[in-house]
Amino acid sequence: MIDENKKERILELQNSLEYYFDDLELLETALTHSSYANEHNLHPSKSNQRLEFLGDTVINLVVSQYLYQKYPFYPEGELTKIRAKVVCESSLALAAKKIKIGEYLLLGKGEETTGGRKRDSILADASESITGAIFLDSDYETVTKFLINNFEKDIVKAVAKGNLFVDYKTQLQEQLQKITKSKISYKVTKEEGPDHNKLFYVDVLVGSDVIGSGIGRNKKESEQLAAKEALILMGEDYE
Repeated sequence: MIDENKKERILELQNSLEYYFDDLELLETALTHSSYANEHNLHPSKSNQRLEFLGDTVINLVVSQYLYQKYPFYPEGELTKIRAKVVCESSLALAAKKIKIGEYLLLGKGEETTGGRKRDSILADASESITGAIFLDSDYETVTKFLINNFEKDIVKAVAKGNLFVDYKTQLQEQLQKITKSKISYKVTKEEGPDHNKLFYVDVLVGSDVIGSGIGRNKKESEQLAAKEALILMGEDYE
């Protein structure tokens, strides 16, 4: 059973989470740091580490599914980069800070006196453990809604930042789909040079019409450059 003082605090946190637990003990466990469990001789299962393990998996799955559906033309490598920017210690800690999870954590005296309530690693772990608790208390649809509410802005920022690889093929695909249903294809027209220093000449076609060409050290680079030229010829502003 949860004592009344803890229960009052936990009920308060639920308002910030915008999720109300059927099983409040799950939320209490999610807030219990291992230092507190050790100090009070609790069984290891009463700390938040197991829920943290589960929550980490749930967050990665939900964010991966969101990216897969939201950005259908992004290749696997770019989706991985975006997910890494979103599902990292700093962003998980920031999500925890926004709803002041640190104020509700149960910490051992050592962690308490050394600023554990504000430490990113502890707050990130708490984000994961609370996610795991919500997943167990509800269902996948509910925890997805909770996570997207908390992380969608971070995802959009990660996509918008200019330090991600510019995928000209994806951008060209998106532009052409607005104006034609014709098939888009890439064709190697010529290869020249020795194997260790070969150049590939590639055309991008819509139907049978060539709309751009590129020359690169491999097929992928050549296709990207062909798509870039096609975008420029369509009036897009690329240097």
